[in-house]
Amino acid sequence: MFLFLHLSEFWRTILASLVGVLTLVGIMTRPFRWTEAHIAMGGAGVLLLLGLIRPADAAMTLVRDWNTFLFFLGMMGLSAMAESAGLFDWLAVQAARLAGHSAKRLFLNVFLLGTAITMIFSNDATALILTPVVYVLVTKLRLPVLPYLFACTFIADTASFLLPISNPINIIVMSHYPLTLPAFLRLLFLPCVVVIAINFAVFYLLYRRELQGTFDLGRLPSAAQAVQHPAYFRYTLAVLALVAPSYVIAAAFQWPLSLVAVAGALLLLVGALFWKRTTLMKAGKAISWPIFGFIAGMFIVVRAIEDTGLTVKFGRLLLHLSGGTSFGAVMVGTFGSALGTNLINNVPMAVVMNSSLGSVQHAAPAIRNGFVAATMFGCDLGPNLTTVGSLATILWLLILRERDVEVSGLDYFKVGMVVTPVMLFTGALTIWLLL
Repeated sequence: MFLFLHLSEFWRTILASLVGVLTLVGIMTRPFRWTEAHIAMGGAGVLLLLGLIRPADAAMTLVRDWNTFLFFLGMMGLSAMAESAGLFDWLAVQAARLAGHSAKRLFLNVFLLGTAITMIFSNDATALILTPVVYVLVTKLRLPVLPYLFACTFIADTASFLLPISNPINIIVMSHYPLTLPAFLRLLFLPCVVVIAINFAVFYLLYRRELQGTFDLGRLPSAAQAVQHPAYFRYTLAVLALVAPSYVIAAAFQWPLSLVAVAGALLLLVGALFWKRTTLMKAGKAISWPIFGFIAGMFIVVRAIEDTGLTVKFGRLLLHLSGGTSFGAVMVGTFGSALGTNLINNVPMAVVMNSSLGSVQHAAPAIRNGFVAATMFGCDLGPNLTTVGSLATILWLLILRERDVEVSGLDYFKVGMVVTPVMLFTGALTIWLLL
């Protein structure tokens, strides 16, 4: 009887692991043009059908992570409503005018604008909204598009750990391993500033020849022309001015940031409906609903694997590889997370790391905080190496293809290999020095 139970548990582990691996391979390869959401939900469905996870456990897993789902909903709503107000078009025109006819200064301004949007609206908003705005801008100005478009996608991830709200990955990790706002800023804000500076400096060297020219501001509309409805535009600015400090207050008291995001989105939606800038149907279409299926499916798949004990063993392996030092914790956490994001995407990697980090809960505070900060850092910045690492990069590629701009995975990798390893090591070293 004991042997049967042992074999039964063994085969449960094998089957759950096999479904998990096939799900991750499917997400990477997308056979038959299936979407990531369909594949993740399919993997979760197979686990439920095979009895490898109980429906009650799956439901509890999703309920436990309600903050993540609501945060995605709120941030996408905020971004969509701000876009309908013409905020991003207005900002792009202002960035061009402040550049004073210089292609180099415009390049710097795109980095600064991307940093600001990522910090407040998250990295996905930068990729989804700033990319088409910058494409139209530089096309009108008759400037080479690729340097500016690469700036959009890289800064989306490079600036995504300035604040907890800057990347949904931060919310996924901090929902399980909360850091106070002072602790988050102490460990990640300065490293983020450092890697942003490195990113701009390396890109400037890479594209310095393409950035030698000037442009004619007469090709652009005025800032006033970029705003189609002044009243709603002013209302949007007022709401965002309220939302920004609310994020800080919520983070300081460790309240769910999703509530602030959803409240801000609802306020903007009410204004947009009042001034007839959108409809409920149009607003609904602006939300990427499949992302919720993708995240839900991955949460269930990882929970099933977690029940086998494999993620605990993975966490112990990480702790062993760290050598029991804070330096090892930061380096192993950073490069392990970064590698995983480029194999299976940063959302599932963050979920896997969440489960695995349970093994370091009772480690020394420097080691525990080092692993948590490094996990967010590696999952946020690591995707700059390849096109499959984050949703923001995937969205960026889709936007480019719609505009007949082709960037192959190899082209992206060549750029990523030049700058990402340097940023990862320098940023990780900075985190370690701040522990």
